Amino acid sequence: MSFRRGKDARRRWRLSAKLLIASSVATVIGFSAICASVMFDMRRGEEELARQTLENLASGIDADISRNIELYDLSLRAVTSNLVMPELNSVKKELLHLILFDHAATAQHFGAIQVFDAGGNLTIDAASLDPRPENRSDEEYFTVHRDRPDVGLFISRPMLHRGAYAIVLSRRVTGEDGRFLGVVVGSIRFSYFHELFGRLNLAPGDTITVLRHDRTIIMRTPSDLDVIGKNLAEQNTWRSENLKDGGSFAGKGPVDATPRLYVRRGGASPLFVVVGKPLENIFNLWRTEAIRIGAIMAALIVFVLSTALFLAREIGRRAAAEERLEEMATTDALTGLRNRRKFDAEIDVEWRRAARQGQPVALLMIDADHFKAYNDTYGHQAGDQVLVGIAICISDAVRRAGECAARFGGEEFAVLLPGTSAIDAFNIAEAIRLKVKQWCEGDITTTVSIGIASMRPGPGQSWADLVEAADKALYAAKANGRNQSVLTSGPKFSLVA
Repeated sequence: MSFRRGKDARRRWRLSAKLLIASSVATVIGFSAICASVMFDMRRGEEELARQTLENLASGIDADISRNIELYDLSLRAVTSNLVMPELNSVKKELLHLILFDHAATAQHFGAIQVFDAGGNLTIDAASLDPRPENRSDEEYFTVHRDRPDVGLFISRPMLHRGAYAIVLSRRVTGEDGRFLGVVVGSIRFSYFHELFGRLNLAPGDTITVLRHDRTIIMRTPSDLDVIGKNLAEQNTWRSENLKDGGSFAGKGPVDATPRLYVRRGGASPLFVVVGKPLENIFNLWRTEAIRIGAIMAALIVFVLSTALFLAREIGRRAAAEERLEEMATTDALTGLRNRRKFDAEIDVEWRRAARQGQPVALLMIDADHFKAYNDTYGHQAGDQVLVGIAICISDAVRRAGECAARFGGEEFAVLLPGTSAIDAFNIAEAIRLKVKQWCEGDITTTVSIGIASMRPGPGQSWADLVEAADKALYAAKANGRNQSVLTSGPKFSLVA
């Protein structure tokens, strides 16, 4: 039973080492997953905060631009509606200017309103009572209104207008009979956008882009004349679905290769605003925190796993040491066979198993013949060599799993044979006896006597009865002249060789 307890203890040590490593790995994976989840939540939080900031910025810019365009458009509408009044045909120029432009929006960045007739000739200029002759029949803002009566307010592409870069706002003048009578034209200079964007505190890499609904770039900061006026609809690599009104997009934009978070704002206004911020700047703080936390986690992971491996190795060493101690405690130092302690444990286990399964258990009791006289004649070293030789012969004959060969005491040996019938046990005993006899031929002459017993455990019986029966058979073999095997199944001897 002590051997069984030692074996169970070794199993527990092995299980503890594996459990320690498995629990450490599971802990590391769990904390890593939690840490990764927190870091991704932080990243999403940074992105959401940047998106909200860009939305507010885009909304503010869009509201300012829309308000100024609407204000200027009201002046264009007033001029357009007044021009079709028949009473103005006979009014002097000074009074006509007063009627048409008295309530016109005036600001630093607004250009003077002009009126062109159906042929594209300049007829009225808010900046002069006697305008110089001009013809703008080939301009986009003129041809659009001439060919399409339903355009309404038209905003031109960025252009050089009256000596300054600007966008031209125009409306069609339509007679009562629906005839095209000309266009009313005004402008908003680029200085308005420069001043508007200059009031903002933008980080390096931030962009603000104002576009028409046909995706023509009206203005962009940082300012780039190669980009202003470009129509993004002509680019096959960028789709308008990527950035819809009120939405956002993260990645490379249509203008440059810098990945940004873009937010678009602009509803019914003729223009819309897109604000972009580099992803590098958005996640810069998060990346620093991620690296710091990742380094701490990596150090903790290395520490936990190193500690777990160290403890597992120590547990393994302790288990191995206990196994060696157990081996030493259950092994005969001279012969290498199991000792009496191990034999008692094994026979108890096998006896109980045989009782449960209804199987026989056989036992061989082996004794070296005339060993005391041999020991006295040749000395203890020669006697030890004989015992070692007998042990080798026994080991050669006993190879099956569950069989146990042990030094029972002095020159006596025992062989436990679970699940072995009496005849099979007798054959094994004879094989051992003949091996010893063959090995001892020559100067050294030693033989063995073997007692054999085979029993099926019954009620009220114990393994001590099996040992007693085999021991009686051994005494019978010695009494009959030694160097023989005697089999018994109880009080009577059934076979002798």
